[in-house]
Amino acid sequence: MARRLVVASLNTWGLGDLADVGKLVVSELVSNSVRHTSCRLIKVSVQRVGTDRVRIGVTDKSRRLPEMGAGDSGQEDGRGLLLVEVMADRWGYDEFRWGKTVWVELVVAKDDEATS
Repeated sequence: MARRLVVASLNTWGLGDLADVGKLVVSELVSNSVRHTSCRLIKVSVQRVGTDRVRIGVTDKSRRLPEMGAGDSGQEDGRGLLLVEVMADRWGYDEFRWGKTVWVELVVAKDDEATS
């Protein structure tokens, strides 16, 4: 559902060329939330935060902050945020007293700005 939300939002804004990257990063963020917290509910948001940026966020009620894995080649996991860091223009998190939002920003290509 999170991937469909991202794709639908990007297509609505005429930014379908960001769909593959958007699906990948939201998959990693949702997977991290499910795997590393005990939260039963998460919220996915997609925002156009200017003409040149899209922000994808995953909110949960855990105060446990994301940790960058070492990315050891022998491990099956622990490389998700490394992948996010490579794919996104920037990423981070906002802490709240009740939990956090982990977000990723993708840059809109100049060609896309003219058509959106």
